[in-house]
Amino acid sequence: MLDIKNINKKYKGEAVLQDLSFTLKAHEMLSILGRSGSGKTTLLKVLAGLETADRGQLLLDGQDLSPVPANQRGIVYLYQEALLFPHLDVFENVAFGLRLRHRPEAEIKKKVNALLQRLELPEQARKMPEQLSGGQRQRVAFGRALIIEPRVLLLDEPFGALDTETRRSMQQLLKRVSKDLGLTAIFVTHDLKEAMLMGDRLGMMQGGQLKIYGSRAEFIADESTGAREEARFWTDLHDLKLTK
Repeated sequence: MLDIKNINKKYKGEAVLQDLSFTLKAHEMLSILGRSGSGKTTLLKVLAGLETADRGQLLLDGQDLSPVPANQRGIVYLYQEALLFPHLDVFENVAFGLRLRHRPEAEIKKKVNALLQRLELPEQARKMPEQLSGGQRQRVAFGRALIIEPRVLLLDEPFGALDTETRRSMQQLLKRVSKDLGLTAIFVTHDLKEAMLMGDRLGMMQGGQLKIYGSRAEFIADESTGAREEARFWTDLHDLKLTK
């Protein structure tokens, strides 16, 4: 579905993305693991049309995206912050994209209410953003993105500002929704366990270069991902508890 070929991007002469190529299949979620400054966010901004690549090709269903404005690509970029409209309640935040497209009122009510149900938000429909918890606000942001049925969803550390329990709950919710709706998405994170949980496939971003792994076993076997070290830590911790 998405075919990225030899993307390059520099800031002030410094390479941020270097000959980056990969493909994303329809209804697949690709997790990209990487530290801050590795180029993850720049990659998403180039895909969304918020930044322009210096060189390379972006194809979505065979269409060259380079001349296509951000608002016409059918690609939605979700940040860590929910960025809801503070003057609109939950229902109207989610309905916003449909109203921009002048959809009939009956269709708007049906689709928004169905999505709020799926996102476990029906009782919050008429609440304002300041009345919501962090997890609820992020669910509303998902709803606003999903209601327009994007071709690709880009998730930039979407749960980074949430506490551990809420983060775990949101991960499970997104997994369910992604499976139910057949989402095509890229999920970037610096959290190893989150990357492995969320992705159908796994990638590692380092120094502006992206390596996509053929399997989880290949990802775990690569020492640079930290997965093997993480597994050793938990094994050692378990053994330590058994000896006490």
